[in-house]
Amino acid sequence: MKTSLPSSSIEDYVKVIYSFTEWQDKPITSTQLAQRLGVANSSVSEMVRKLKDQGLVDHQPYSAITLTADGVRLALSMVRRHRLIETFLVRELGYRWDEVHDEAELLEHAVSDTFIERMAAKLGNPVRDPHGDPIPSADGSVLVPAARRMSELDDGHTGRITRISDENPELLRYLSAEEIGLDADVEVLGRKPFGGALVVRIGSGGTRQEVDLAEEVASALWVHSESVHPGCRLTPP
Repeated sequence: MKTSLPSSSIEDYVKVIYSFTEWQDKPITSTQLAQRLGVANSSVSEMVRKLKDQGLVDHQPYSAITLTADGVRLALSMVRRHRLIETFLVRELGYRWDEVHDEAELLEHAVSDTFIERMAAKLGNPVRDPHGDPIPSADGSVLVPAARRMSELDDGHTGRITRISDENPELLRYLSAEEIGLDADVEVLGRKPFGGALVVRIGSGGTRQEVDLAEEVASALWVHSESVHPGCRLTPP
């Protein structure tokens, strides 16, 4: 009997569940899942039951949602598609990094596995997308860099920007205007009084600039320090 392929909705759900936990350990709740997908809580409850029936998630009433081994494999496949397409749009078609997310959301469900693998080869099998998020390999392994939010760093901490959240396109446009991007050297100088902006020095040599970053901006920037483990390679079960 022919096995039916997962629907685009199922693919979206497992991808969001995975992405929520990629950079932190807390599992996602039904309410958070509804907010990220822009749907009603009742819709999430119905879909989570379907995902559980198909063996893609573990979930008990009023508890968080976690992916099973099969769920992780499907999620990594979709994350690979999404991030390769984003990379292709920026490198080959001249898209800005704040424009690619919605395009990739549409295209990731429409193209074949062959197309994705030829795209990867054309791009030189990149390991991260334009925002610094790791691209899973074809076998499902993924190298997640060891990094922390800039907003959580102590005064005097130095490192380089290794990931920038793509949740807010306006924030990405702001960072572009301020010439703040991936791999920039950064030093945390301190925080202004009374919960004020985080003051950082960004860049190297003659291009270094002192910048005041609001909490939302500092929380969107992830910094890797050479003093910590370079990353963790995960392979789905």
